[in-house]
Amino acid sequence: MSRRVVAIALFLVLAVALTASAEARHRHQIDATPFSHAPCSVLSGQPCTPTFCSVFNHGPCIPEMDYPYGENLQLTVESDPPDNDKAKYVRPDHDLDTIGDLFAELRSCWSPPAADSAQQGMQMTVRFSFKRSGEIIAVPRMTFATAGVSADIRDTYLKAIEASLDACEPLKFTNNLGGALAGRPIAIRYIDNRQLEKPSGTP
Repeated sequence: MSRRVVAIALFLVLAVALTASAEARHRHQIDATPFSHAPCSVLSGQPCTPTFCSVFNHGPCIPEMDYPYGENLQLTVESDPPDNDKAKYVRPDHDLDTIGDLFAELRSCWSPPAADSAQQGMQMTVRFSFKRSGEIIAVPRMTFATAGVSADIRDTYLKAIEASLDACEPLKFTNNLGGALAGRPIAIRYIDNRQLEKPSGTP
């Protein structure tokens, strides 16, 4: 009789332990719903696209999506980009299909003001949106300019920005990118980091 009671007790303890373990696994299961694919493993026979997994990662290997679209896209454009960034300023030779393509196109469009009417270190940010067709909706709106500069300098840079964007318009989007970008605000910060020569006679 006592053996039967002990056996039943052991069975109940084992059943409770297995149930708790299953519930724990269910609670900590990775939800891959935000991603277009299931979580990958370092034991998989192929790369975990669009990024690669590593045995040195801490935690599960879940790849991020290529470029999640937020409510606002932000880009910095320098008048004189460093050598290691010059490739990002090359205009794509195909229809724009990614955010990287869009940023490269916008960088390549920039033509800063002539040196004699420019100001070294000048910064200006404009904000605008694109139509699905690649045309700009309304006129780009200035949201920031370097403090202390004259109205003439601000006007010069704003006109240079508008002329640069007009020269590239309309951008050639693929259907997918055009649909994803339509109406999304884009903020571009232009930085004139050129080494401008001082006018003659200036100490």
